[in-house]
Amino acid sequence: MRKKNQISVLVVDDSKSFREMLARKLSADPQIQVVATAGDAFEARDKILRYDLDLIVCSQEIPKMSGIEFIKRLLPQYPLPVVMISDTQIGAAARKAGAHDFVEKPNPRSTKTVEDFLIELTLKIRLAVKSGIFFPEKNLATQRIDNNQISQLSVNGQSPDRLIAIGASTGGTEAIYHILKNLRADCPGILIVQHIPPVFSKMFAERLDSQTSLRCKEAQSGDYLETGRVYIAPGDQHMRIKRIGHKYRVEVFPGEKVNGHCPSVDMLFDSVAREAGARAIGVLLTGMGNDGAKGLLDIRRHGGHTIGQDEASSVVYGMNKVAYNMGAVLVQSALENIHHCILSALKE
Repeated sequence: MRKKNQISVLVVDDSKSFREMLARKLSADPQIQVVATAGDAFEARDKILRYDLDLIVCSQEIPKMSGIEFIKRLLPQYPLPVVMISDTQIGAAARKAGAHDFVEKPNPRSTKTVEDFLIELTLKIRLAVKSGIFFPEKNLATQRIDNNQISQLSVNGQSPDRLIAIGASTGGTEAIYHILKNLRADCPGILIVQHIPPVFSKMFAERLDSQTSLRCKEAQSGDYLETGRVYIAPGDQHMRIKRIGHKYRVEVFPGEKVNGHCPSVDMLFDSVAREAGARAIGVLLTGMGNDGAKGLLDIRRHGGHTIGQDEASSVVYGMNKVAYNMGAVLVQSALENIHHCILSALKE
């Protein structure tokens, strides 16, 4: 029986065993209940009419009609968010057709495990229902129907004092790039401490600015956090924030090394915990040593949402390992899923 506030899901796939596996695994999540499954497009149509659904999970190839064609015919009549299970090429076409997102199905030749697939699918189901429905590109003016009747598209439109703080060391530049390239330009202001030499921090900021949809810069004292902006700590200065009303002012300054580093992740995280508290999302990535672990714990103790990169996807499982072992990490995730974790936390 579906519980109150659970997401009701229909799973459409031609394999009975795969449908049953998905139904069992997805329903193990307390926020999700697979209320029905279907083996082809026409059976799916009947289930849509019969059940009160929140979302459809559909494979790219289903009997009697392709997944893309199913979406094209479905959405004009039944405006439900769809998450497609497909390869990347079909997934891109599914998005154009109106699917909210897609997840690649694991296969023996892929490094993607079933567990990783289920984690990503679960996150995208939650995000699809919380963020609304996207229709085909030809209807861009009315692309989104927001479940909460929010007129703005910004994920933080109701929370102007949200912020994201990221810390990293060895292997962090590529990890940070991977996360930022998958975030939209309307996300809250992002503060980053990457252990990096002077001069290179500015070059890193310029690279991120040119290769992502976010506006990125090397931080300066007096900067105020703005939506869609990223602030990189200079390679030889600490960075912290000060809350001024509903805004956050950035301060950068020279100082003694903390945990062997200047800039120090702990220096930033400590100020974020103090000034932003529960409005903060703290992310600790790959890196040697323990810088940022105590600060991340401080963010969690103040009610913030904390995320740590897992061992398998880390170049060096050091800082994030220390944080995980001391209980600072609320959610541990592979790098490829961290941007989903961030978006999920923002919706919550």
